[in-house]
This record gives sequence, C-alpha cells and structure tokens, in this order.
Amino acid sequence: MTTIRMLGKHGDYFGFEVSGHTGAGTEGNDLVCAAVSFLTVTIVNAMETVAKSPMKVRQADGYIKAELKTEHRNEQAQTILNTFHQGANDLHQEYPAFVTLIEPMI
Repeated sequence: MTTIRMLGKHGDYFGFEVSGHTGAGTEGNDLVCAAVSFLTVTIVNAMETVAKSPMKVRQADGYIKAELKTEHRNEQAQTILNTFHQGANDLHQEYPAFVTLIEPMI
C-alpha cells in the first residue's frame, strides 16, 4: 500500500509525502507504482523548471518527502501542487486497495 499525504491545507499546499510500496504487481511490472513514481518525479521537476520553486526533497527506499520553503511559494507552485493532489486523488479513486490519500488536517 502506498500512502500519499498532502502537506498544508486544502488548496494551499506546501508539499507532500509518499511512502510504501503499492504491491499491485511484481517488481518492475507494477503499473500503479509506476504511475505514483511518474507523478511524484514530474511534480518535483516541474516545481524547479516551471515554477522556479525548488523543493527540499528527502528520499529513501519507498519514501519521498518534498516541501517548498516559504520563499519559494508562488501561484505556479500552488497550481502544480494542486495538480499533484488531483493526480493522487485520481489514483486513490481508481486503485483504493493500493493507494491511500491523506488530506491535511489544518
């Protein structure tokens, strides 16, 4: 199971945390894992190249946490993070046995 946790508050995010392995297929053939990975890497890269807002990223096996520093928050960054939220929610809706989305409490 992969857990995606949005950081911030709904519509005003400053990052996300993704942990776990989806387990939807064998290693190298897990399409849900590939979708989560592609979404995550694309968003981190877009923050730097499109929004000019590099994220502080911590990674380990089956784990990534990406956060914006306060000085890097801007409208484009918010749009990109909202796009990540939409993609994460889509994956959760389509594959609820493999992807959980946790909304912020604040």
